[in-house]
Formats: sequence, structure tokens, C-alpha cells
Amino acid sequence: MMPPEEESPDGDRDSGLVLLHGPKSGSARKGCDPFAQTQRSKLQHRRARINQQINKEMRMRAGAENLFRATSNHKVKETVALELSYVNSNLQLLKEELEELNSSVDVYQNDSESISVPMIPLGLKETKELDLLVPLKDFISEHYGEEGVLFEKEIKEFMELRQAMRTPSRNEAGLELLMEYYNQLYFLDSRFFPPTKTLGVFFHWYDSLTGVPSHQRALAFEKGSVLFNLGALHTQIGARQDRASLPGLNQAIDAFQKAAGAFNYLKENFSNAPSLDMSAASLTMLVRLMVAQVQECVFEKMTLLRAQNDFLARLQLAQEAARVEDVYCLVHQTMSQPHVKDYVPFSWTTMVHVKSEHFKALSHYFAAIALCDCPAPSDAELLEQEKAFLQFHVTMPEGPSLRVLLQDPEERRKLGKAHLKKAIMKHEEAMRIHGLCKILRKMDILQEVLSFAHKRSLSKYSEIDHEEDFFETGEAPDIHPKTHQKPEIKSPNFSQVKVTDLFHRLGPLSVFSAKNKWYPARRVHLMRGENGFGFTLRGDSPVLIAGVIPGGCAAEAGLKEGDYIISVNGKDCKWSKHAEVVQLLKSTGKEGVDIGVITLQGSECPKAVDRKAAVMSSGSGMPKSNKENSRKSLMNSKSASTLLVWGKKSKRSKKSTYSGVPFTAVGDNEAMY
Repeated sequence: MMPPEEESPDGDRDSGLVLLHGPKSGSARKGCDPFAQTQRSKLQHRRARINQQINKEMRMRAGAENLFRATSNHKVKETVALELSYVNSNLQLLKEELEELNSSVDVYQNDSESISVPMIPLGLKETKELDLLVPLKDFISEHYGEEGVLFEKEIKEFMELRQAMRTPSRNEAGLELLMEYYNQLYFLDSRFFPPTKTLGVFFHWYDSLTGVPSHQRALAFEKGSVLFNLGALHTQIGARQDRASLPGLNQAIDAFQKAAGAFNYLKENFSNAPSLDMSAASLTMLVRLMVAQVQECVFEKMTLLRAQNDFLARLQLAQEAARVEDVYCLVHQTMSQPHVKDYVPFSWTTMVHVKSEHFKALSHYFAAIALCDCPAPSDAELLEQEKAFLQFHVTMPEGPSLRVLLQDPEERRKLGKAHLKKAIMKHEEAMRIHGLCKILRKMDILQEVLSFAHKRSLSKYSEIDHEEDFFETGEAPDIHPKTHQKPEIKSPNFSQVKVTDLFHRLGPLSVFSAKNKWYPARRVHLMRGENGFGFTLRGDSPVLIAGVIPGGCAAEAGLKEGDYIISVNGKDCKWSKHAEVVQLLKSTGKEGVDIGVITLQGSECPKAVDRKAAVMSSGSGMPKSNKENSRKSLMNSKSASTLLVWGKKSKRSKKSTYSGVPFTAVGDNEAMY
């Protein structure tokens, strides 16, 4: 992932990075009204309530289990055992209630009167409120040497953004809100989470599927949970589209592809999740589920675009339906695995199984009507139809040659009848599986879709069945799955939402970050000598003292190579450009200038300074160095959040050390003063 782009207050570009202006009034994006009584918000409120109750019961169970292990009193053990059975019973009821909520897929569907097979969306993960005011103020005072109270506005702005992110709207604005918060976490990580210690705050999130609470100090847990909600919101947006229209189908395809991308990105970049919904097995299942729903939308798109009376178009529809059956079969296998089946809602597993059988039935139905409703091909059409039919079945049907089959109406009817027989069997199997799930039985629209498809196949079978048929209907071979639009897993585009580092007043991240340490700031009074101040400046934001002339004014005042200029005569220069600092220095009079500087710990190069002094005394020059002071190295490195159990998968970049540049090696961006 490319990190968010850092921006200087003056909006200039440096080292190829786009630097954004910081908003004066903070983020304009807001979440939904948490008290709005929409169907979706009521569902989410119930989810939050159940999560809190599960949390309470689990704490009671943990306490009871500890007491049971600690006590040796037989009567106490009996009482605690009874209490444990009561708590476990409550937990089971709460988890069943949560499963029923997760099965309420109809709430997220569109309001169109058209009949469409329901899609499976995910509910958002819930989180507790987080107060960062004191921890961040303390860190700013301790690490940055600034007054923490001066940054209360920025801290509150970040907390407001987090609060809004908890209730995103189900549209593009909600997605941008989650993306904005995720990008702000990059800056928070860089500013306040050093690799050697924690901030001391816990991030609390509830499992989306089980309601079990988890908490960690690692910011990676917060990032991963926000990414999960980004994927979940995409599923809700995809499920609400009107798939009876082409624009609605295209939007649904895009939403489910982006959901798959978010879950896949989470799986590939984060590991050892403390909650089951973000485990590798669960995320693999969710990616496959989203891909299957994309494939289902592709089939629906084909039914809108293809001419229904064309032989080849119907063969393509049959193969598309077979492809949908294929991917749903894979999802069902994944949901049935030991590490997944215990926490995936039974209604999800059942619906996926129903869809697998339903689309297999549709594949045979479209094969049948292609054979029975379309006329025999002309000589000009025969070659093309023969070629398509060769790749249509998994195994070639028994009977006459392919050419005879396509040209003989009776042979076409026989094979079509075999396909219809199989279609009816699969329709009935889908309806049987559907009837096993109490929650799905309440879903009228799914029942209506299955019943309609079944009756349509029965009607067609009655139409082509002749009383004088004495032959036994053969077994129709399976149809080879094939799609004309392969689903694409679209990874999140984090650069789509531009954000500003809320704490940019602390200074450029290249220097003023949590991983860097520096000595206390020094105030140096500098007088201009006959040969100037006696140092070389290089770089921008902040400007670096690249070299100091031994015996010069700067050296006598205590300035050292590697110092960063942070102020000139009381004016903050952390974000100032090279030319601006130079102008401030040149404008000083005989009274001299007060310069504020800091030195990064580990950046001192005493040997280089001594060597430089010896070279200066002999009058010889030094070779030119190509190293530059820029923010690129920091912005291209991934922030470390692997201190705790659960962290971002990343290869740690080797620690970079500062190499002193002698003042005689004046590069393109250096000048002696």
C-alpha cells in the first residue's frame, strides 16, 4: 500500500510527493445519525446491544471459571458450576440472536419490485469509544517537547473522525469516510507509535459474526478492523442495487469486487488476528463468497444483454449458470471446513448451498430450451453451432453424431428432455435444502424465485413430453462452466481519498516522527563574520546544516553538522523551504540572529568532522556525496506495528543512518553562508 501523501502548509511539492493543504476546520465527512430509526440502523443497534451483553456474559464466565479452579470447597464448586451452566446458556441464546441478525439479508436488499435472488451482505464490526486526549498530549510533551495542550484541537478532530467512522452511510460518502480514517491512521502510527513502546491505549472491536469482543494495543488491529468494515460496507452497497437494470448490475459487480479486494488485502497484509472474522480462513471464505456473488451478477447481466431466442446465446447462458454453480460450490466447501463452519451463520451456508443447486438447475434449463425452442441450424450456421456444442458438455452425450443431433429435431428434443429432467431434480433439491433452514423459510423473495424457476421447468417439460414416448430419458451430461466476464478482485485504492496529516504542525515526518529521537532543542545566537556565518545549508522542510567551517562563527556558536534548523528569530521553520530560511538569515543585522536547532540522536559523525578539519587545514577538497535530505525514505517505508501479537505483515526496512556531508561538497541544493 502506498502511504497517504504528506503535505506542507504551503502546499509545495517535494521529491515527487503531492503535499496537501491542511484543512482549517477538519474533515467535512460525517457518519450517519446514530439515532436514526432506519431498518439498517435498528439492526446495527441490536447488534451493538447483543455485543455488549455477550461481553458482559463472557466476563462473568471468566470470573466463574477462575473461582471454580481456585476453590476447594465442594459446595462452592457446585454453586459455581450451576452459575456457569446458566451463563453458557445465556451466551448460546445471544449468539443465536446475533446469527439471526447476520441472516437478516433482506434488510440490505433493494426496494425494487423486481424479483432477484437475495445477496449476502456483512454487518459492520462494532467498536467502543476511544479517548486519546490524555495519551496523545502526554506523548507530544514527552517525545516532541511541545505543549500538549496546544494540540487539543487536532486530537479532538481525530477523535471526532473516529466517532463518525463508527456509523458510515451506505454510499460513496461512507466509503470515503472509512478510507479517510484509515489514511489518518498512517499518520497517527508514524507520529505516536514508536517501535519500542506502546501508547498505552486499547482498541476494542467486536467480532462481526460471533459478537465476541477483542482488544489490543497494536494500531494494526484498528487498521485491520477499519479495512474489514470497508469491505463489509461494499457488500451492503452491492446488495442494495437494483439488479433488474444494467446500471444496477454494473454497480453491484463493482461493489462486490471491491469488497473481495478489501478482504483479500486484509488477508495478505495482516496476520494473527485476535478475532475469528479476520482470521485467514474466514477472510478466504469471504473473498470466495464475494467472487461468487460477482459471478451471479455477471449471469444476470448476460440474461439482460443476450437475445433470448438465439441458440448460441442460450448455450452461453447455460455455461454462465454452470460457472455460478461452480463458484458457489467452492464457497459451500469453504464454509463447511472445520475452522469456519462453527461461526458462519447456518443460513449463509444453506443459502450458498441452495444457490449452488439452483444455478445448476438453470444451466440445464437453458441447455434444454436452446435445443427445444431454437430451430435446426442452416448449413451456414451448422459449423459455428457444432464448434460451440463441442465445448458445451463436460462429456459428450450418448447417441448419434453431433451433426445429426443438431439437425434432427427429435434428437434435440430427446437431449433437451434429459436436461429438463435434471433441471427439475436440481430445482427440487434446492427447495428441499431451503426448507431445512427456518430463517430462509421466512425469506419470501427467495422462496418465490425458487418456486418460479421450478414451475417454469415443469411447464417446459410438460410441453415437450409426448404420450407416445416409450424411450427412457437418458442422463444429461453436466455442462462445462464458462464465463465471458471473469471477476476481478479490486484492492482498495487508498490514494483515492486525499488526507492531511492532522498533526502536521509537529513538523515534517522525515524528522519529527515517533521512531526518531533527538536531543533537546538548542537556541544559538549567531553573529555574521567577515566570511559569513560559516556553514553550508541543504534541503527543505526542515533545512539541514550540511557542513560547519572549523573555527568559523557557526562552529564557535556551537552549531554542528547534522543540525536541523527549526526556528530563526522565533519564527517556526520546520516546514520552511531552503530559500525562505536563507532570506531570514540574510535579513539579520549587526545584532546577529537567534537560531533554534535540533540534533537527531545517532546522527553525529565525529570522525567525519575530525577528518574534515584535517582536510580543511591542508586545503584539499572532499569527494561529492550523493545523499540528500528528503522525506522520500520515510514516506516509502512501511510504518512498524509489529510490536504486539497482531501486526501488519511487513519487511522491516534497515535502519538508515545519517552520513555527514562536508561543507566543501556543495551539491545542487546546497549553498555556503
